[in-house]
Amino acid sequence: MAICSFHKIKTLLAVSFPTRHLGWANQANQSMNGEHAQQFFDRLDRPWFADQVFDWIPDSVFFVKDEEGRYVAVNQTLVERCGKSSKDELIGQTARSLFPEPLGDRFTEQDLEILKNGPPIRGQLELHLYPNGSQGWCTTWKEPVTNSAGEISGVAGVSRDLPSQAELSGGLESVSKALHHIDNHLDDNLAVKKMAELANLSAYKLDLRIRTIFGVTIGQYITRRRIEYACHLLERTNESLSIIALECGYSDQSAFTRQFRQSVGIPPGTYRDSKKSKD
Repeated sequence: MAICSFHKIKTLLAVSFPTRHLGWANQANQSMNGEHAQQFFDRLDRPWFADQVFDWIPDSVFFVKDEEGRYVAVNQTLVERCGKSSKDELIGQTARSLFPEPLGDRFTEQDLEILKNGPPIRGQLELHLYPNGSQGWCTTWKEPVTNSAGEISGVAGVSRDLPSQAELSGGLESVSKALHHIDNHLDDNLAVKKMAELANLSAYKLDLRIRTIFGVTIGQYITRRRIEYACHLLERTNESLSIIALECGYSDQSAFTRQFRQSVGIPPGTYRDSKKSKD
């Protein structure tokens, strides 16, 4: 799983910094780099999940789960928030067995959706209720973990507490409603006025809250969610670019391609081909 995580990072770097002009020399360098990384991880005395690094980040929960949704790696923060004393008490458990309802059920449903080729979760605003009685708002990321055959075999995730200034600003529950509206209507014309009404805030205050939580404007956040969903469809389906454009809220394929190239650095067709070539 650690090697798969490395390759995911390499893929993201390749997307962010297109190398189509470097030709065969770049491909050879990538192959050599991959072999070097493989040799490094082979020398380690245990699978490297980065949990020891996250042990020292108290405002973040880190975990890796297998294809059954059972924890195989966790950080100390998650251990403490679950009211346990050691990581061994969480390994082999599922979110449903550790967290109170309905939170445990929601976490499990998220995991199963990702395991079934569902889209990853990136920067989702959530209110977490922990078994030790603590609760708080956080942003959550979950990514599928693939095996050597390219098949999804687990889920890795991070949930990071919101900064105190965001917590003190209040109204996070209403912001969450607006964000869920965005995720459920990516194919619609998402008017800021409508989302502000859902959040019971002015357009200006809603944008300010989004900036505080995610560091981007609400318009940038919408674009990010649309492009992330487009990436999922390009990787996991055979839908045409014109259909994907409509499902992601773009009026036509040319507008979609233009925004995708601006955000990712390469056209959507090239992105899809790069993913298929690795399968």
